[in-house]
Amino acid sequence: MTGAEAVEKIVGALETVAGLRPATPISPETTWLPVDWAGQAVDLSAEVVQIRLIATRLPLPPLLEQAAAAVRPVLAGTEWEGARLRLVVTDLDGAAFGRPTSQ
Repeated sequence: MTGAEAVEKIVGALETVAGLRPATPISPETTWLPVDWAGQAVDLSAEVVQIRLIATRLPLPPLLEQAAAAVRPVLAGTEWEGARLRLVVTDLDGAAFGRPTSQ
């Protein structure tokens, strides 16, 4: 599996976790550039697979456990299987506090 394929599968696995979404440098809805914005939230190395996330729900610990459980099988059998998984919540969406969001 290539790095791009792994990133795509990781992002797909995260879509199954209600309450988390990839943290992107720009909102995909605000640009016309055909770029995989969600994939930019994932960094792969042999030592660490880091995923930057935005939480739309609380509490965080169960969400991060679900995210790890969704991502680990994607890494099984790949060169990143032994890497440490680092999930970084970079922001809390207003929805996490019961406020409506723009998305």
